[in-house]
Amino acid sequence: MAGKPDRTIRDEIRALTAYHVPDASGMVKLDAMENPYGLPEDVRGELAALVGHTAVNRYPDAAAGPLKARLRSVLGIPQDMQVVLGNGSDEIIQMLMLATARPGAVVLGVEPSFVMFKLIALFCGMRYVGVPLAPGFSLDERAMTEAIQTHAPALIFIAYPNNPTGNLFDARAIARVLELAPGAVVIDEAYHAFAGRTYMDRLGACDNLLVMRTLSKSGLAGLRLGLIAGPAAWLDHVEKVRLPYNVGVLTQLVAEKALRHHDRLAEQAATIKAERGRVWHELQQMPGATPFPSDANFILFRVTAADAVFNGLKQRGVLIKNVHGAHPALENCLRVTVGTPDENDRFLAALRATVE
Repeated sequence: MAGKPDRTIRDEIRALTAYHVPDASGMVKLDAMENPYGLPEDVRGELAALVGHTAVNRYPDAAAGPLKARLRSVLGIPQDMQVVLGNGSDEIIQMLMLATARPGAVVLGVEPSFVMFKLIALFCGMRYVGVPLAPGFSLDERAMTEAIQTHAPALIFIAYPNNPTGNLFDARAIARVLELAPGAVVIDEAYHAFAGRTYMDRLGACDNLLVMRTLSKSGLAGLRLGLIAGPAAWLDHVEKVRLPYNVGVLTQLVAEKALRHHDRLAEQAATIKAERGRVWHELQQMPGATPFPSDANFILFRVTAADAVFNGLKQRGVLIKNVHGAHPALENCLRVTVGTPDENDRFLAALRATVE
């Protein structure tokens, strides 16, 4: 008898809908928190020459030694900490969960937050527990304490700044989580370039602290490079579940070369931060829109009818993210990535025409 997928594929996977990436052809694309600026022309020339002499017929450096050395220098990773690389931070999350997925193991996070924490936990057969944020999207210390004591999570994920809310959580509340957690606490600093605050320099002070980063938001999203840094006592085991050659030769070489120009990427981040302030102020002055403070490269804002506004923006050639319905705290909320000044002007003009 022929095999049947409904008898073979796990029920919880069959019940899912695949992650949807909308088509942005011909639109102002402000939905994915990408850096809107390309690499400078001279840097592109260096990369073109580098790629032209790359032996793509050979497997990449399995240890990614030169790239790791550059990342340690640029990101300030302590020399006594281990580093594991992944195909984007999504693969890092998956590796962490594969390494800790004992029967009955729990992953704990906050809600609303990065959706892949919950989805990858499901993929890996782990139970996910989401702790609602307090009003104003702050970390609810009492609720977190109760959840940790009740569920003894193997992993706790805290996005810093948080996505989609854009805010940084109180350091005292995070310190309490680190103190109580029986497993690892992963601080996801995907938007560090726009926040200026980090837990990287605290690695080692807490035995269960791990810090995750990605280069996607800094202008290298197409390379799909993520990393996690922390004590070898944790990451030596995570390294065991990393698939061989998971970071390709082009990603390794291009990322290492581009990071030699990290000052140029930092300049772009500074420009984005300045535009973030301008867009936030314009939203604050706009009738029918209420923006939330942000330390990331996007702004969450509330309108009276999110679906209608989202569709109105699309009709005017602007694509942002509709997060209405993702969580009760996000009712009638939209999230816009900070783009170039021209892109931001087009977004603001389209929004005014939609809400007025």
